[in-house]
Amino acid sequence: MDGRAEAPAAGTVLNALASGRGAAFAIDEHTTAEVRLDGDADDVRGEIAGAPDADTDLIERCVELVTAEFGDGEGGTVRTESDVPMASGLKSSSAAANATVLATLDALGVEDVDREAACRIGVTAAREAGVTVTGAFDDASASMLGGVTVTDNRTDDLLARETVDWDVLVWTPPERAFSADADVDRCRRIAPVADLVAELALDGRYGEAMTVNGFAFCAALDAPTDPLLEALPDVTGVSLSGTGPSFTAVGERETLEELREQWETRPGTTRLTTTETSGGRTR
Repeated sequence: MDGRAEAPAAGTVLNALASGRGAAFAIDEHTTAEVRLDGDADDVRGEIAGAPDADTDLIERCVELVTAEFGDGEGGTVRTESDVPMASGLKSSSAAANATVLATLDALGVEDVDREAACRIGVTAAREAGVTVTGAFDDASASMLGGVTVTDNRTDDLLARETVDWDVLVWTPPERAFSADADVDRCRRIAPVADLVAELALDGRYGEAMTVNGFAFCAALDAPTDPLLEALPDVTGVSLSGTGPSFTAVGERETLEELREQWETRPGTTRLTTTETSGGRTR
């Protein structure tokens, strides 16, 4: 009973930490999950490629929840491998959860499961594993469904989804930032700005929403604003992604290639990619 699936990373349009509403867009960088189920196994054992000491509670819980609902509580193994750096603000946890849920369904031979419902299984696992503050439905829905999504994480409602075709520039500094460690109280102080960002996103003005979100959350999280200023006014949108440390900019490829030359002067990695429209899928 083997299954394999992948799900994309995502960048932030609106961080849900301030008000509970969030928005994100899928990026063409992926996490792959391989699941092997065994009806005689008593538990689930997880492994993250290249990170032998990493916490595997999230992916193990994803397998457990899926087999409890769609199987007979089978145990087994799950292994993830990713292009997405962990704790970088690019929704690595959501991508891993989505890929694991889909791979487990694949291993069970379950077809035609609503992908929004499958996404919610991963969100439940993330909450139970303690890897999210907001519930991460915005990030998870963008990763699972593709395109850009706007959500209310307090009720797990999908408020809007749209396919977008952007080139994307990502700069990831060498340090890591775990969203569960973010200063939630400081973020909640900018809730009025987050409400404005949500309205911009629901109006389809995603680039403007990103940029306002970027400046607001850089202030709340004491992150640098120079990457934002360097991107303006030529990009469609630019923001701190999640709680950082990554920044993402979207727009025309030629513009992003010029911006890349500036962002590459800093430590870390800079990647030029695109949005992802198909979301999570079995392989």
